[in-house]
Amino acid sequence: MHYPAPLTSGSTIAVTAFSSGVAAPLHARLELVLGDLARRGFNVLEGRCLREDQLHVSAPAAQRADELMRFLLDDQVDAIMAPWGGEIAMDLLPLLDWQALKQVRPKWLMGFSDISTVLSAFISKLGWASAHCTNLMQLSLAQSDPLTANTFAHLQTPTGEAFTQHNAPFFEQGFSNYAQDSHAVFNLTEPSRWQLLGEEANSTKPVSFQGRLIGGCLDTHMLMYGSEYFDPQSLLNRHPDDKLIFYFENAEQSPTAYYRALQSLKLRGAFEHAAGILVGRNAVSGMAGKAFDGETAVKMALGDLSVPIVTGVDISHIAPNLVVINGALAEVSFCGEQWTLVQHLR
Repeated sequence: MHYPAPLTSGSTIAVTAFSSGVAAPLHARLELVLGDLARRGFNVLEGRCLREDQLHVSAPAAQRADELMRFLLDDQVDAIMAPWGGEIAMDLLPLLDWQALKQVRPKWLMGFSDISTVLSAFISKLGWASAHCTNLMQLSLAQSDPLTANTFAHLQTPTGEAFTQHNAPFFEQGFSNYAQDSHAVFNLTEPSRWQLLGEEANSTKPVSFQGRLIGGCLDTHMLMYGSEYFDPQSLLNRHPDDKLIFYFENAEQSPTAYYRALQSLKLRGAFEHAAGILVGRNAVSGMAGKAFDGETAVKMALGDLSVPIVTGVDISHIAPNLVVINGALAEVSFCGEQWTLVQHLR
């Protein structure tokens, strides 16, 4: 694995919307979080593909790819963030100069949702570690829950060392409206529960498994699996003595589409070398009166696998979010009432 250098005070973070941009009604929120990056001690480099949003993107694909490449090739840049995800970051992947990128210093790529589409391409093509984590528009200094507040602290971890996170006690039922309130923070009111598939909610059965982390938003990853841009085998080739821990979260798929996505990955052999699977909170509610919901989809698709499957994990469009390092060697465990995720950057 190629781990980027730890982020420290004075590191440079480039901001570009390589998927959806930020429309004018949300510029006040954008200014807030950009200012907070500076207040954290980072140098902020703002790209041109950022402050517009037309047809789900900040600019035409060629412009977005050119700007992303410019930041990736600039060794004064330490990390690259987008404001948030979107829909069609996939169109950048064939436009990036992957040969040129083999010669440059790895940078942290950070975010979730459609950002994870790009993160998986970098681990598959280049072996770069990346951070599946809270998006920039949510990372205000006022956000005080431990998972979000420690996002940048975890990215200070030196290569060879590890950091630890625990399950969040509560999650947010809805979504903040930054157009109405640019200073909004998460409203974490709903009890959070990670649960081992097939066990009762109050089960105290100990759980422990280890593997290299890989995954992201299921909506795009189920489409990319088997391509050069989401190739878990490439991670196994780099670390033949390790198994994989897959993590997925459903953003927009209906329960039956969610089932088909998981089932298709299983049928294509995605989980043959899995040590376990982490399933994030489902962002789509089931249809009223229908028994086939997201929980049913996971049980039906993955219930016959012989590896631990943990549901309700803090990896989701429903805040808050863990920092998950693609490629890190992770240990997942449950003892008593607390889940623990330890990630080794080695």
